[in-house]
Amino acid sequence: MLGWLNKLVDSNDKEIKRLQPIVGRVNALEREMEGRSDEALRELLAGFREQLSRDEADLEDFLPQTFAAVREAARRALGQRHYDVQVMGGLVLHQGKIAEMKTGEGKTLVATLPATLNALTGLGVHVVTVNDYLAKRDTQWMGRVYHLLGLSVGCIQHDHAFLYDPTYVVDDQRFTHLRPV
Repeated sequence: MLGWLNKLVDSNDKEIKRLQPIVGRVNALEREMEGRSDEALRELLAGFREQLSRDEADLEDFLPQTFAAVREAARRALGQRHYDVQVMGGLVLHQGKIAEMKTGEGKTLVATLPATLNALTGLGVHVVTVNDYLAKRDTQWMGRVYHLLGLSVGCIQHDHAFLYDPTYVVDDQRFTHLRPV
């Protein structure tokens, strides 16, 4: 009798089934990405950017490879590997939808997937938070992933702006790798 209510409450099953094949394609590329050097990962994304700039491909053509490259970059730079549910979260965000995640489930890491993919267009990507501390922290933390992939990342706060630069040395550890701009 309550079967219709259960379907209404758990409406994500259909979406999960739709996303699973894409996650499978990302997973199938994992060994290939592990075998690439840091430079080869950067060159892969640079090649995608070049093809997109010449209108030779569509952004969706590069989704599995880009997500797999980001996953590998995060593993190398942070020691963190995106779980399949985090890859699904990245897919949902890329599609312009909302992905609800609880504290500690990896929202910051998830955002690296669609942010990197959409950065390939050359139009820039904005990840927004109203919290200055989180904006700075996440730039320092995820900047390592973006930098490994040949992307630049900045942070705008209410009274400062920074560019992530792993070579920038500063005395105040709160601003490690953040070059003022």
